[in-house]
Amino acid sequence: MNTDPMGQMGHGGHGATADFATLWSPGLLLILIVIGWLYGMAVNRWRHRFAESEPVSIKHQMYFYIGLLLYYIAEGSPLSYYGHHYSFSTHMFQQSLLYLVMPPVLLLSIPGWLLRPLFRGPKANRIMHALTSPLLSLFVFNMVFSFYHIPMIMDTLMANPLLHEVYNTVFLLAAFQMWFPVFCPLPEYSRMTELKKMAYIFVNGILLTPACALIIFAGEPMYANYESVSEQFLFMSLLNDQQLGGVIMKIVQEIVYGMTLAYVFFRWYRRERQEEEEEDLQNESFAHSSVHANRA
Repeated sequence: MNTDPMGQMGHGGHGATADFATLWSPGLLLILIVIGWLYGMAVNRWRHRFAESEPVSIKHQMYFYIGLLLYYIAEGSPLSYYGHHYSFSTHMFQQSLLYLVMPPVLLLSIPGWLLRPLFRGPKANRIMHALTSPLLSLFVFNMVFSFYHIPMIMDTLMANPLLHEVYNTVFLLAAFQMWFPVFCPLPEYSRMTELKKMAYIFVNGILLTPACALIIFAGEPMYANYESVSEQFLFMSLLNDQQLGGVIMKIVQEIVYGMTLAYVFFRWYRRERQEEEEEDLQNESFAHSSVHANRA
């Protein structure tokens, strides 16, 4: 049996050789390049066209391009093809990039003044307030994540490209919804203090754990999509590949959530220190004013 990892191994109805377009998605790459160009123009040359616009630092602009690169690696590179057809662990790494790493990077890069024109009007405001509710965001993302990894659902999606694309779109939107309350680019929709954000991230980690644990501690392969893959091709058993996928997702989640907790904590700490320093300066100024007044 030919076990070429780039699509020549006949399994699961995918025996045809994958061509360059399938492996590298040049159409998606072109779209992302155009999006990157439009973003660069919007935050630089066209910035004066937006109300209350402010300069966007080079660091935050780089976050946007890093986010686009992460999206392309996850969806446009051979990682996507290989994960879909051959390796569950690769598929879980792809999902980790798409839903845990890429959304916060992009949210950090987008200034509020660039998004605000999209949500003008009372109806848009009501919809945004409802969708960005922290409780709803927690529930939707973790429900979508858990449902996806139910074997019957995942096997059905993997066998139906259209359904899979629809579910992936919902999954991606749910990921942005989940991260939005933490890295909110629009202050008017920010409802949580830093301490509440830290609790929110902690609860997210708890809710994500059961699905990962079921995959890690399963006693047999769960997904029919990968059952015909040669274990020689994987360099491990199907069960070990499946368990590795759960471990990868959990490790990436721990790293990303840990970094987010640190980011939120230090923002909170700096803000508290700044407020204390401003209060000390006000007290000193008041004390000097009182001394001068007494001398007069």
